[in-house]
Amino acid sequence: MAVVCSLAVTCAWSQEGAQAPSASRPLPFYIYREFHSRENHFAPSGWMGDYGDVRLDDHWLPKGTTQGKTVIRIAYSGQAKQGNGWAGIYWQNPPNNWGSRPGGFNLNGAHRLVFKARGEKGDEVIDDFKVGGISGDYADSGTAASGPVTLTKQWTEYAINLEGQELSSITGGFCWTINRDSNPDGAVFYLDDIRFE
Repeated sequence: MAVVCSLAVTCAWSQEGAQAPSASRPLPFYIYREFHSRENHFAPSGWMGDYGDVRLDDHWLPKGTTQGKTVIRIAYSGQAKQGNGWAGIYWQNPPNNWGSRPGGFNLNGAHRLVFKARGEKGDEVIDDFKVGGISGDYADSGTAASGPVTLTKQWTEYAINLEGQELSSITGGFCWTINRDSNPDGAVFYLDDIRFE
C-alpha cells in the first residue's frame, strides 16, 4: 500500500486544443496512466536546463518482466552538458507549447494532483514537482509547486492540494526539476499514475 504525502502548494492550468476554455474534464484526468494509454493527456515535450543529462523511458517494465503495467523511468547524469547544473521536463498540451499558442485543458473541479514516485536507491532529491507555471501570451491560469522532495526506494503517493485554485487554462500539466548540487552522482527515479482528482 502506498504512503500518501500531502504537499502544501498553490496551483492552476489550461484548456484543450486551439479552442477557448471549455467545460471542465471528467475526473480522474490522467497525465500518465501507462504507456500509450488512451487516458494519457499532455506530452513530456518541455525539456529544460541540462536536457542532455536526461534519459526518459515512459514504457519501463520492472526488471525480470516482459509484460505488465509500465511506469516512467528517468535517469539524470548530473554532468551539466548544457552548463546549467539542473534539468527538468514539462508535460505540455499541445506538445512544445511554452505559452505561444492556445492549448491545454480546463481542469476546474479537480481538488488535487496525485502521482506516485520512488528512487532507484533512495535519497534522490527532486527540486520540485509542479503544475502550471508556463507564461507567455497563453499563460497557465495558475501554478503550484512542491519540494524539495527526497525519494525513498518504495513507491510513495504524493498529492498536491488544488482546493480553491483557478484551473481553467493549464498547458503545463506536470513538471519536475532536479539539480546537480543535490545529486552530484546523478539520480534515477520513477513516476506513475499522474492524475488530477
